[in-house]
Amino acid sequence: MSAAPPTVAFDVSRLSKVYETGAGQVHALRGVDLQIFAGETLVLLGPSGSGKSTLLNILGGLDRATSGSARFHDFELIGASDTALTRYRRASVGFIFQFFNLVPSLTARENVALITEIARDPMTPEEALARVGLADRMDHFPAQLSGGQQQRVAVARAIAKRPELLLCDEPTGSLDSDSGVQVLEAISEVTRDVGATTMIVSHNTGIAAMADRVIRFRDGQITEVEANPRKLAPKEMSW
Repeated sequence: MSAAPPTVAFDVSRLSKVYETGAGQVHALRGVDLQIFAGETLVLLGPSGSGKSTLLNILGGLDRATSGSARFHDFELIGASDTALTRYRRASVGFIFQFFNLVPSLTARENVALITEIARDPMTPEEALARVGLADRMDHFPAQLSGGQQQRVAVARAIAKRPELLLCDEPTGSLDSDSGVQVLEAISEVTRDVGATTMIVSHNTGIAAMADRVIRFRDGQITEVEANPRKLAPKEMSW
């Protein structure tokens, strides 16, 4: 019996984004077509300004496309109201950014609780922090944590809502290699546990080895889509 075809989580068609500036138009995305399958991990590579983060922000409901279609299951993001996009972000999307965006006056537990208090079916903050190896740091403030530990708090905050989609924009960009591996291991383990579809934007080509597929960008377009025959665990990768 043949295996069932993978479920399409995102169907992106002819997606374009144009910014108006004083110097004229900037084409951040130029007619991008992409299908993203439920539960897979994608790594998006390319130089600065190639469109990676713009695509991530549109798929996360943080930015709006100029034209085209981006459908998450049966929800069309393009043209959706602000209220609908807020519901979508709250229910379905977890974000991890390069800079941790933790509230300095709150403990790790309290930073994660900011999300769990508004999510529909969240983990407890304690469970989320334990999943990223911070069970013994829950009551520490950000200033008492290393950079890698702060980013793992950000991972715990993102996955505590059990998101269907996890969007990571340069999650290791401000970390040393050892801390970066720990963060990527946390992302890999918890997204597998919750079954999230994960997209990681990075300048670090070594991270590509942990992906199911690698998407390469240049000048607002996808230039290559490559499937990894064998995914590596973060601790196996060369940086």
